[in-house]
Amino acid sequence: MNNTTPAPDGVDPDDEFEAELDPELLTRLGDLDEDLAEQRAASLRAGLADYELEDDDLELLEAATEGVDGIVYLPALPVLAIVSRPNVGKSALVNRILGRREAVVEDVPGVTRDRVAYKSEWAGRRFTVVDTGGWEPDAKGINASVAAQAEIAVDLADAVLFVVDINVGATATDEHVVRMLRASKRPVILVANKSDDAVKDTQAAELWSLGLGEPWPVSAIHGRGVADVLDEVMKLLPAVSAVAKQEIGGPRRVAILGRPNVGKSSLLNKAAGEERVVVDSTAGTTRDPVDENIELAGKIWTFVDTAVIRKRVHLQHGADFYASLRTAAALEKAEVAVVVLDITESISTQDLRIVELVLESGRALVLAFNKWDLLDDERRRYLEREIEQDLAHVSWAPRVNISARTGRHLEKLVPALETALNSWDMRIPTGKFNALLAELTAEHPHPVRGGKQPRILFGTQAATRPPTFVLFTTGFLDPGYRRFIQRRLREVYSFAGTPIIVNMRVREKRKR
Repeated sequence: MNNTTPAPDGVDPDDEFEAELDPELLTRLGDLDEDLAEQRAASLRAGLADYELEDDDLELLEAATEGVDGIVYLPALPVLAIVSRPNVGKSALVNRILGRREAVVEDVPGVTRDRVAYKSEWAGRRFTVVDTGGWEPDAKGINASVAAQAEIAVDLADAVLFVVDINVGATATDEHVVRMLRASKRPVILVANKSDDAVKDTQAAELWSLGLGEPWPVSAIHGRGVADVLDEVMKLLPAVSAVAKQEIGGPRRVAILGRPNVGKSSLLNKAAGEERVVVDSTAGTTRDPVDENIELAGKIWTFVDTAVIRKRVHLQHGADFYASLRTAAALEKAEVAVVVLDITESISTQDLRIVELVLESGRALVLAFNKWDLLDDERRRYLEREIEQDLAHVSWAPRVNISARTGRHLEKLVPALETALNSWDMRIPTGKFNALLAELTAEHPHPVRGGKQPRILFGTQAATRPPTFVLFTTGFLDPGYRRFIQRRLREVYSFAGTPIIVNMRVREKRKR
């Protein structure tokens, strides 16, 4: 039996370990000789050989020795860019390649403006598909920006699909695109889209004149010929991208959570700088989680505007029921959650339940108090009291006062997200952690229970995301004592914006 028991991360006013932090403790830990601390930790670790350890204990201790931090480094996936002049069906082809409706498709030119990357897979190989806006020569205004984005996408690709409308044939704009592609020196596959039957396939022969080799007739809408094109793409794409950088899981994923009509979609639109999500005063407008790659403060973030969370999932029906399930799935895929609260209304049970969902998921947390421009002095007094009473258990979460409608203080969201994610990823060296435990147990030993006093034999950080600590002990530690350790961890290392977990494994001495 593992005897691993998680301690809730909260503050108990009845705790018997409420002493103030010794200010000299921070100085002592700051002046700590790290090599000496690691030697002491190794000695404590060796002392565990006298105790009955299980296989997973040994695995945990070995991982701690090697410094495994749980962060997954992804290979640089090969990149396939899809370019063309406007309205030839690029986004429809992207959706066909992905096997799902991701890119917005509409029968008018210019629907796609930015280059948007999607992860895809074919024949057991993973790669990145980049959808771009239509390329036009001598474009002005926003169209010039769209064309520039398309050219950047080609420069940052390992191979290119150049899409032409088979019904129209090669145009002067297509020939300009060809010159741009030749200058890039990227391998190019020429795709003749909108070939809905075998009769039209013969029209593709005219496209040899573009000088890009054999044209491949396809129908993105019906799927004709797409598999053959992807087989050819796999021959051109390298195993590892020559242009993309190795990523740590890609852009950081941010879930926007909140009860209905608190301004989640408005926040996403303001962050994106354009109307990406439908905003309406009717509660529950958003049903599908919408993933958007958005640049804020010079970094790309993947924002998920989640469908609203209603009070009881089992009482919902139809689209609302599935919206809640998709919201839970979006939270599971996210790394940090921004919980949006409407400050013009009292903090509700539903708000607290949403915060609890984030804590249960182990994600980093930022609290965004929306509609700050509507706050008056009377409501401010009540709000501060509500925060102290209802959100005391997440007092460690960064708070941002914003107005999604006007964009006020939106720039403060990025530092809050970075703080929370840095804490979520933080790892405390084993030597320092055990030095802290030694100081804490000397300052406040665990009380004697039933004639015995539990001792902490050794401690290690078992994981990050969220920071999870394991204590090997000689007996069960009171929940209050574990909360005391959590508070000291926060006072010394901050951990602002992330839940932290302290588990324990009670182990007995080996019988001689």
